[in-house]
Amino acid sequence: MRNSNWRTSSERGPRRTNADAVASYADPRTGQIAFALADGIGEDGTAARLAAAAAVRAAGDGAEAAMAAARHAVEAAGTGDCVLVIAVPLPGEQGYEIAWVGDARAYAVVGDAVTQLTTDHTLAQYFRDRGTPATPRMEHLVTASVRTAKPARIGYATVPTPAFLLLASDGVHRYVDGRSFARVLHHAPDPAAELVRLAVREGSADNATALVVQCPPALPATVAIPAAAA
Repeated sequence: MRNSNWRTSSERGPRRTNADAVASYADPRTGQIAFALADGIGEDGTAARLAAAAAVRAAGDGAEAAMAAARHAVEAAGTGDCVLVIAVPLPGEQGYEIAWVGDARAYAVVGDAVTQLTTDHTLAQYFRDRGTPATPRMEHLVTASVRTAKPARIGYATVPTPAFLLLASDGVHRYVDGRSFARVLHHAPDPAAELVRLAVREGSADNATALVVQCPPALPATVAIPAAAA
């Protein structure tokens, strides 16, 4: 959104390097800002940085074009891979189009209502969708990534303008619950930094990154945000 206030924060945590990346870009034609958060697979964050930067630069042509640009950037680098979630403003400041691969997530927050807009592309989610129990290790095994996902595998959702839009890597969303999301977003002076600090305090074993967009005007808590289909 043209007048959005947004913050981002990231911590390396116990990992040797920080392989997460965020990017934003204001379309010079509209002034609307696109956002991306990527999580590198492995310890090298090069692919995440390239994918996030390419995605937001191409977002003026839509979320599908943004995801394609991210893939081209990663392929051109020759090595490395990442998961990615992007938020592309809809025309007329009517909300966002969300696109994702992997387990980076997007949430819409209105009042105390927290809606997850993405569905993880992980082995654990694959088994849960089929009514089969998943092991904790399966939560970390992604079934789609920027480099490997076919176009039909990319997830898409649209959401009307929420009070807050949150993009988070798994180092945050696996350790902080929805109730805490709402409390922090509405009350913390720097909600992105506070979410990352909270994830670290809760024992995050990964890089922890959050990007928070406050979208004016804030909608009343009675507004319903539809959940996305996988």
